[in-house]
Amino acid sequence: MKPASATDSGRALPEKRRVALLKLLGDEDPAVYRTIREKILAGGSQATEWLRPHALSRDPVVRRHVRAILLHFDGQAADDQFLAFCLKQGQELNLEQGAFLLARTRYPGINTEAYGALLDSFAGELGHRLERRAKASKTLSEVNRYLFDELGFAGNQRDYYNPDNSYLNRVIDRRTGSPISLCLVYLLVARRLSLPVAGIGLPGHFICRYQSSSAEMYVDAFNRGQFLTKADCIQYLARGNFSPREDYLSPLSARRLLLRLCANLHQVYQELEKQDEALRLQRYMVALAR
Repeated sequence: MKPASATDSGRALPEKRRVALLKLLGDEDPAVYRTIREKILAGGSQATEWLRPHALSRDPVVRRHVRAILLHFDGQAADDQFLAFCLKQGQELNLEQGAFLLARTRYPGINTEAYGALLDSFAGELGHRLERRAKASKTLSEVNRYLFDELGFAGNQRDYYNPDNSYLNRVIDRRTGSPISLCLVYLLVARRLSLPVAGIGLPGHFICRYQSSSAEMYVDAFNRGQFLTKADCIQYLARGNFSPREDYLSPLSARRLLLRLCANLHQVYQELEKQDEALRLQRYMVALAR
């Protein structure tokens, strides 16, 4: 197939050509739609400028087809944006920004500011309940009571390999997720409260650690905030035949945490035999591992 010329790109298409393409997008025949979709995609993302108003078309078929094509272009843009984010130098990427950029690669239309505001509201409610000089156990018990009892966050034991367990927007929507994504929610709320909480990437599991000058506690967010000691974590490593290496119990940087999140998603898509999605996640992993 020849590359699209300038006259074939979205902005340069003559009005008559656009009208003809839109008319054909109203055809119910899947073969016709695939052909027209390929022609529009070949013209590049400039096509979104004249397509987007028709996402509100009165014709339900046109509306459905246009929205599907726009979703594809928006997904490509989100993919490019997350890859660019991953390729930044340094370990201390913005964890929250990265998690939402990853979510947008699957759900391009999400309002990340609204989700950020929701996390703000969680932290705001907790802030009124926490005592400034309370012991760590009391503080974390209150955090657990709010997140897991009141808000209902819980590990998704029944549908562990559902990709939505790893996308932050869906974890917040559904109040369920994987060990790392629930720890991510815990971390983002704790950071808003200036609590010394970090993510700990055990082999095959992910937990949070609270560490101050006077206390060290581990929290299993996947199991409704179960408290663990360092000895519990070492026993977990021993049961899995892992050596009690110190790096297993060291906090992960934002880059390493996002890499772990992408690696989990990559495994999920492989289990589901969704190779295109697995390859997409593999690109992110390579970028994050640089």
